[in-house]
Amino acid sequence: MSTNRLIYLPLGGAGEIGMNCYVYGYGPAGKERLLVVDLGVTFPDMDTTPGVDLILPDVSWLAERRDRIEAIIITHAHEDHIGALAHLWPDLKAKVYARRFTAAIGRLKLEEAGLPLDTITTVEPHPAQIEAGPFKVQFLPIAHSIPESSALVIDTPSGRILHSGDFKLDETPVVGEGWNPDLFDSIAREVPVKVLMCDSTNVFSPLPGRSETTLQAPITELIKAQKGMVVATTFASNVARLKTLAEAAQAAGRTICLMGRAMQRMVKVAQETGVLTHFPRTIPPEQAAEVPRGNLMLLVTGSQGERRAATAQLSRGKYLGIEMKEGDTFLFSSKTIPGNERDVIRIMNAFSEMGVNIVDDQGGKYHVSGHANRPDLEAVHALINPAMLVPMHGEHRHLREHARLAAERGITADVITNGMMVNLTGDAPEVVEYIETGRVYLDGSVLIGAMDGVIRDRIRLALNGHVTVTVILDENDELLGEAWVELYGLPAKGQRAPDLAAAMESELTEMLNGAGRKVLRDEDKTEEAIRRVVRQVGVEEIGKKPEVTVVVSRMEA
Repeated sequence: MSTNRLIYLPLGGAGEIGMNCYVYGYGPAGKERLLVVDLGVTFPDMDTTPGVDLILPDVSWLAERRDRIEAIIITHAHEDHIGALAHLWPDLKAKVYARRFTAAIGRLKLEEAGLPLDTITTVEPHPAQIEAGPFKVQFLPIAHSIPESSALVIDTPSGRILHSGDFKLDETPVVGEGWNPDLFDSIAREVPVKVLMCDSTNVFSPLPGRSETTLQAPITELIKAQKGMVVATTFASNVARLKTLAEAAQAAGRTICLMGRAMQRMVKVAQETGVLTHFPRTIPPEQAAEVPRGNLMLLVTGSQGERRAATAQLSRGKYLGIEMKEGDTFLFSSKTIPGNERDVIRIMNAFSEMGVNIVDDQGGKYHVSGHANRPDLEAVHALINPAMLVPMHGEHRHLREHARLAAERGITADVITNGMMVNLTGDAPEVVEYIETGRVYLDGSVLIGAMDGVIRDRIRLALNGHVTVTVILDENDELLGEAWVELYGLPAKGQRAPDLAAAMESELTEMLNGAGRKVLRDEDKTEEAIRRVVRQVGVEEIGKKPEVTVVVSRMEA
């Protein structure tokens, strides 16, 4: 009996949407050779991660075993699959494989980080195959909302794995390859699929997914009906949607301008790699102001309410010489990701106050999802007919529902979330170990651990405010003058005190003058007494216990 085993370990993306990072392993227990699929990010919010730029998976477990990593595979160029590559690669230092468009985006990220560009090897799609230790991997073209997305055929000595990646069943996706059921049927017939790792994002959507081509007519009709300037936003990476919008604008006789670095970069890379052809002519932003408003169409970044993106900037006033005016139209050709609703609505209200007409996706009229809906997932289950199904890319409720859906077809399925290492060698997934997983924050230009306390302290400062207390003691450990208080993020007045800082200073001065030399000689006791007084006054006057920084200066004899 073989002592080797086939394992699967999600470090991100299983039990959440975003931050995708999956690990496969084959070999003796504890010595498996490893294959990493995707290194993605998720995005912060001001409530739980204030000031953070990006959230990345904690790959400490992988970094400790980097000598066992055979390869890193990137399925497509969405940020939740490739966004952490440049930040985490220095800890892993394994060869990276991706298709042409994805590789080009990846190299831009590596270049910005000053990392070697030959880290990434460009690969061709099926039937081309790469060998990485005990793994043989093929990239299967599949439709999604970004060009050259791939499912993966991962052949191992213990059987074939089909890793779906993000996908939809769109045979006419405008840009990139469409869904090819014959190809996937041939893959399933060639070698029985032992495990299907499957996207679960839209498992609760009851109707079959729609093609990108269904948007062309309604968007063109919408733009033709407008008198003022038309602005549309979508995901910068959705090159097919950008082409749909641009061609609709062209049909309406409008001049097109791309605004936003991410959008301009995606279009440029798509054109350079040959996946985007015949894109209508565009003008640079500096020329847009010269075009009559009724003849202008802007395609802008910021569909999720990102504060620094073009959409948010336009909602706050002028951006690159352009401003929205009454009678203009703003189209959100996108779905708002859960968690971003408040930021998007804030922008919509700002446009509404300007008299701008706001159009959202209106139940799918101006947007289609890049993920397979429930009937599409059922069709894939039937086509592939795997021995086992492991749902991925979804919150826990998505994974659980997807597992239930598979079980109804008689497919062995289980819910595996981040940190659960499972043995796939047998007839059913078997949990063999729980790995501590977590998150790493990109905070400015440095990576910090989620448990380092930085963000916790930042939240406490935001909730409680901050007080700095400065006192000067003479050589006899007696107070010189009075305590000096500075308030940050706190009201100037209390319930009774007309001057909160003065009230704190008075109480502190009285306490310090009455404290014995034994207390004042001990710096820890002095600081503890000062904090106690400040927080007591804070509770009495404003109902808060502020964070306190104490500065004690001592005069030398």
